[in-house]
Amino acid sequence: MGIAGAYRLGPESGRLLVHTTRTGLGAKAGHDLSIEVTRWHARATVDPATPANSSVTVELDADSFEVREGTGGVKPLTDADRAEINKTLGEILSTAQHPTITFQSRRVDGSAGSFTCDGELTIMGVTRPVLVEGRVVDGRIVGGASVVQSRWGIRPHSAFFGALKLSDEVKIDFDVTLTPHG
Repeated sequence: MGIAGAYRLGPESGRLLVHTTRTGLGAKAGHDLSIEVTRWHARATVDPATPANSSVTVELDADSFEVREGTGGVKPLTDADRAEINKTLGEILSTAQHPTITFQSRRVDGSAGSFTCDGELTIMGVTRPVLVEGRVVDGRIVGGASVVQSRWGIRPHSAFFGALKLSDEVKIDFDVTLTPHG
């Protein structure tokens, strides 16, 4: 495999995206959002021969979420919309009090072709288990997880008196290149 080793990862290694979807009566008015985490770093130890020896720790800057795309809305997202969403995200995540979001793996199972990583995700000081699924493809690690926001005490944003709501579940995707650090 040639990928065993220790890695330091960050935005230069690839992308970490959060996808939100809409629900409720006003769903047509809003957008499904793709939000990129622009400041994050991770340390990963990869052992394809013995996946249980693999581990990862990720730390993200809670204030570095930037809307990249909004699909499905009646009108395209404007820069003003993006700025408003970024501000709202900061309020929802209480970024002033909780500047970082962390993930720490507890157990890795499977193979390079398909692995699961049980870990603990800490958002706003609340730690809950989360399952990450992924695979190694051409020296990249590709995968994702589903996060049910309310389990961390996050109230999914709603507008128009609750007619437009974000779904409680958000999807997190990542696609990073494994480049050994010297």
